[in-house]
Amino acid sequence: MYLAALQAARHARRQLIPAWVLHFGLAGVFAVAFLDAAPIPLPIPGSTDILILILGAHGESAWLLAPCAIAGGLLGGWLTWKTGQKGGEAMLDRYMPARFGSRIKGWVRHHGILSVCIAALLPPPIPLLPFLLAAGALGVTPRQLFTALGIARTLRYGGEAALAMIYGRPILRWFNRYLAGWSSVILYSFLGLLAAGIVFGIWKYRRDQHRHSQASPRSAAAAS
Repeated sequence: MYLAALQAARHARRQLIPAWVLHFGLAGVFAVAFLDAAPIPLPIPGSTDILILILGAHGESAWLLAPCAIAGGLLGGWLTWKTGQKGGEAMLDRYMPARFGSRIKGWVRHHGILSVCIAALLPPPIPLLPFLLAAGALGVTPRQLFTALGIARTLRYGGEAALAMIYGRPILRWFNRYLAGWSSVILYSFLGLLAAGIVFGIWKYRRDQHRHSQASPRSAAAAS
C-alpha cells in the first residue's frame, strides 16, 4: 500500500510539473535571475520567484537555490548598471517616460542605495530596470550597487526559498487537486509568452540603438 501511494504521488507530481522543468535546477535559477535584472529583462515579472518556489517545493536545497539566484541577480544588475553608465542620462530620457523618469532620477540622485534596494526587494509590478539604469547614469558606485542589490536579493530570494521548503508541498497538492488538468496549458503558455517577450525585447533594443546611431550624426551636422 505504501509503495502504491508513493507511485501515485510521483505520478501526480509528474503531471503537475514536467520533469524537464525540474531539470533546470540551480543553473536555470541563475540564468533566469540574471535575465530578470539584465538590460533586456524577462517579459513576465516574477519569473525567478516562480522558479525558486517550484524547485524549492520539489526538494532543491534552499541553501543552494538562494545563492544561485542572488549571484545571477547581481551579475544581471551590474550589466544593466554598466549600460546606464555608458548611455548616461540621454538613455534614461529615451527609455523612460518623462513623468516617471524625473521622479526616478530624483530618487536615485538623493537616495541611491535605498532606491535600488527597495526596487530590488519589492515584488512586481515595481520595475527594477529603470532604477538600475539610473544608478549607472547618475553616479552610484559599484560598491553601493552591490550592497543594495545584495541586501535586497538576499532577503527576497532567501525568504522565498525558505517558504518553498516549508509551504511548497501543500501548495503543490492544492494545485494538483484543482488545476492539474490545466498544468501543461499554463506552463506552455507561460513559456511561449516568455520566448515571444525576449524576442520582442531584443528587437526593440536593437531598433532603438539603430535609431540613436542614425540620429547622432544628424544632430552633429545640424550643430555644425
